[in-house]
Amino acid sequence: MASRKEGSSAAGSGFGASKGKGKAAATGDSAVKQVQIDGLVVLKIIKHYQEEGQGNEVVQGVLLGLVVDDRLEITNCFPFPQHTEDDADFDEVQYQMEMMRSLRHVNIDHLHVGWYQSTYYGSFVTRALLDSQFSYQHAIEESVVLIYDPIKTAQGSLSLKAYRLTPKLMEVCKEKDFSPEALKKANICYENMFEEVPIVIKNSYLINVMLWELEKKSAVADRHELLSLASSNHLGKSLQLLMDRVDEMSQDIVKYNTYLRNVSKQQQQKHQYQQRRQQENMQRQSRGEPPLPEEDINKLFKPPQPPPRMESLLIAGQINTYCQNIKEFNAQNLGKLFMAQALQDYNN
Repeated sequence: MASRKEGSSAAGSGFGASKGKGKAAATGDSAVKQVQIDGLVVLKIIKHYQEEGQGNEVVQGVLLGLVVDDRLEITNCFPFPQHTEDDADFDEVQYQMEMMRSLRHVNIDHLHVGWYQSTYYGSFVTRALLDSQFSYQHAIEESVVLIYDPIKTAQGSLSLKAYRLTPKLMEVCKEKDFSPEALKKANICYENMFEEVPIVIKNSYLINVMLWELEKKSAVADRHELLSLASSNHLGKSLQLLMDRVDEMSQDIVKYNTYLRNVSKQQQQKHQYQQRRQQENMQRQSRGEPPLPEEDINKLFKPPQPPPRMESLLIAGQINTYCQNIKEFNAQNLGKLFMAQALQDYNN
């Protein structure tokens, strides 16, 4: 599931720039309120997964376009080629630069505005994705990551969402301090780690006409397949992934409780040491002897290192995603059941 870290390197190579037609990002306001995607980009992403994505294999690619006011327009994309670790001679950053240079030569939008990734049952909330998106967003303020869910799309509705890191999480990632105190100070929880940006898919008038023609030619019987209730496999897999993440969260809670016990135990040891030191100084004072020299108690009792909390937040985000998937599956099945019953009553 790991995102390609090489993809983030190209973001700062000079090809990615937030240049728009109007006010764009020159004013310093890099807020993106809407993402507009050409239909060709959506088809390319779907085609990329169908050709190279198998099972839980993740496919990724580069998004190209431009920024107009507070709208990010994605007009083209190209995939990351699949390669193994044995391909030591392959330079992915150089590949991206050559691709964008070639697109510029044929007068196609070549500005780097983000990247896309497929997901396996919604398991995209990972540390690798967070690190990659931070690199992109740090270099290109308006960049987004598009998450394509092929499993939901196969059930009849396109699942494509755009995400950005929130300003709070960007500040924490810049400091690289993921301790419990830092996250608590920044008020970071799994709900405010990512912000979803609304997506609008835009097609030319000729493409819209062609879609209307295709809809007229499509058989009504083919549409009845959407009423199929055969989604138990998807529901079972989502439940299994949910249980795995809950187990990971439970293990992380055990580690954190162990840390709290160690801190409490060390505090007791410090208090006992200070009491013994005070009593000994009182005895020395009664004998007319000078008190013992002061010592740095923090050097004697080194505080235990707190476990990083970012992984726990990511696991909580994954749990929330799986719960939403299960809720959507149940809602879809209930809707299909009512539609199938209504269709049967109509036929009778």
